[in-house]
Amino acid sequence: MTDGAVPRETIDALAEELAAADHAVVLTGAGVSTASGLPSFRGEDGIWGAEFDPSDFQYARFTADPEGFWQDRLDLHEYMYSEGIRPNAAHEALVDLEDRGILDAVITQNTDGLHEAAGSESVVELHGNAQRAACQSCGKRTDAGPVYDRVREGEVPPRCPDCEGILKPDVVLFGQQLPDGALQTAQNHARDADVFLAVGSSLTVEPAASLPRVAGNRGATVAIMNLDETEFPGQAEYDLRTDVTETLPALTDALGRRE
Repeated sequence: MTDGAVPRETIDALAEELAAADHAVVLTGAGVSTASGLPSFRGEDGIWGAEFDPSDFQYARFTADPEGFWQDRLDLHEYMYSEGIRPNAAHEALVDLEDRGILDAVITQNTDGLHEAAGSESVVELHGNAQRAACQSCGKRTDAGPVYDRVREGEVPPRCPDCEGILKPDVVLFGQQLPDGALQTAQNHARDADVFLAVGSSLTVEPAASLPRVAGNRGATVAIMNLDETEFPGQAEYDLRTDVTETLPALTDALGRRE
């Protein structure tokens, strides 16, 4: 384990393993998004408990009281995104790794859509994307921005313009299962990985938390990058207490030096 600035020789060693990998994957968590100004959901200063009650965002509450759910969801959305958010250096470094043909997939626990905004193309969204809304009747997905505008104007719950079905934020709510397709894809990437990076995640929320273990059990090199200590049970070859907005760009620089 290392803390703070990561020694150059450690970065160079990890870059060498990435360059040699046939299949490299990253799992990202809230620590990647907080650097863009987004508040985290959990932890001492997290949204849940401090600002909002997670029970208000249960799937059961959405089905029983979609009007009240959407009013609270609008408050949550405005609290999180009122200042506007942009991808940060960590997002951009992952795009660089993908563009170099090194990174095969970004698996994310985040719902902010910043990986796509930065330009990542192979993104597996385990918990959905808050920048979309989905019709619960016909399944049509739409940009969430205009939906929130309609909620502000009093349309609660907002309805699908095609079939009049109720719209829902296209995220996994408490009490919902993860999408089977996304979870299966993520698990397949973990099984196939030669190098698995877990970045900005506390690795406490299942089933995402098990993915580095799956990769490590199949022989992958596992690297953890997170400011705080994680729950990963010591299988990581690299366990770095570090700012991911500094370490990921340093990793891309190291790969550039090899070219």
